[in-house]
Amino acid sequence: MPDLFADDSLAAPLSSSRAITVDARFQPLAESLRPRVLEEVVGQTHLLGAGKPLRLAFEARQPHSMIFWGPPGVGKTTLARLMADGFDCDFLALSAVFSGVKEIREAISRARVNQRQGRRTLLFVDEVHRFNKAQQDAFLPYVESGLITFIGATTENPSFEVNSALLSRAAVYVLEPLAETELAQLFERAQAEALDGLEFDAEAKARLIGVADGDARKLLNLLEQIRVAADGAKRDRIDGAFVADALAQNLRRFDKGGDAFYDQISALHKSVRGSHPDAALYWFCRMLDGGADPRYLARRIIRIAWEDIGLADPRAADVALNAAETYERLGSPEGELALAQAVLYMAVAAKSNAGYKAFGAARSHVKQDQSRPVPEHLRNAPTKLMKELGYGKNYRYAHDEPEAYATGETYLPEGMEEPNWYRPVARGLEARIREKLAHLRTLDAQSGKAEIPGRSTGQEGD
Repeated sequence: MPDLFADDSLAAPLSSSRAITVDARFQPLAESLRPRVLEEVVGQTHLLGAGKPLRLAFEARQPHSMIFWGPPGVGKTTLARLMADGFDCDFLALSAVFSGVKEIREAISRARVNQRQGRRTLLFVDEVHRFNKAQQDAFLPYVESGLITFIGATTENPSFEVNSALLSRAAVYVLEPLAETELAQLFERAQAEALDGLEFDAEAKARLIGVADGDARKLLNLLEQIRVAADGAKRDRIDGAFVADALAQNLRRFDKGGDAFYDQISALHKSVRGSHPDAALYWFCRMLDGGADPRYLARRIIRIAWEDIGLADPRAADVALNAAETYERLGSPEGELALAQAVLYMAVAAKSNAGYKAFGAARSHVKQDQSRPVPEHLRNAPTKLMKELGYGKNYRYAHDEPEAYATGETYLPEGMEEPNWYRPVARGLEARIREKLAHLRTLDAQSGKAEIPGRSTGQEGD
């Protein structure tokens, strides 16, 4: 791979972000309370506890390239900075949102200078998933040569958003949202060190921790807003009502294009499939609360009706479509009730994925199979020539047969065995469909024309 940044003269040295100083009076609370030593970090005990991977890395003082994956405000940048201190590295920070080739070149130039001076460089790239493939690839030779220790931070699943080549050279550590007890620890520290003696009752504290939703930075920013509001109102005690009045509406963490979005829709779908109406309603409301488009939810509900309920209860599809149409007529918030009740109906309905599985199997077969001709007896014969060629000959009109069923007849191409794709379950309407198909197979057997290889009884598990 060519060295895109071989000429150090092309770039001015990049200043370490740790060299930037700001008057403490103007620092945001989240910055002034940022942990300066590992013991001050709140949360991530699965990585930082005794014997855990990042704790071992700190103790060994052996840096390695890594990717931190987790939601905002859980300590990705803080851990990278602490590692730079713990490993005695020059800490260089880039943001993939604002940085390009110029900034990457400057970082590599600075790393070369550090190497000549016998010092290691830790390059931290925030929002690394925002870099394109070429930009991500540009780091590879420097990671491999040891010029830099690379730490990327991302809120998106690195399996999809980080190049496999870079991913293979970095350990991935998953950071988790802070638990309420951990946010409470941070709350107490902020109250003791930076809130000028403000007192909070239990309701106010619970509201702020709930709105923070696992995000340490958000909690500290909220506390800063409360401090400013309290100064303006000349209050030294904060109750729940004051918090509600002082804060603008704060939506929970929710990225319409990110993992939180897809995790929650997955939870909704699986709760419906699992016939748990309360859980289904919870995830539905969580997504609405997070700003999901109700029209998107309506489309997913319709999909669930066909994928997980199917012919076990065909009314489910009607309920889903009617709910979607109701929402279009009423809009929010009134139309959301129809969608919520559709979710409840799906959750309690009889379940079958027999149609879903049959369709998938049939499509897969057709994609891989040869193009088999239509049997002559099934071909249409609108002209004399077609009739002379035998098209439609010996076709049996089902309505003229007993029970409107042509016993022993086959409708598949010649030489193709009965595939038995559709196997109805013994639930809901499909239980009756299953019984009917079993009855038709019995008629085939009694007709004397039942030597059809693999003909299914239509029952699950045949």
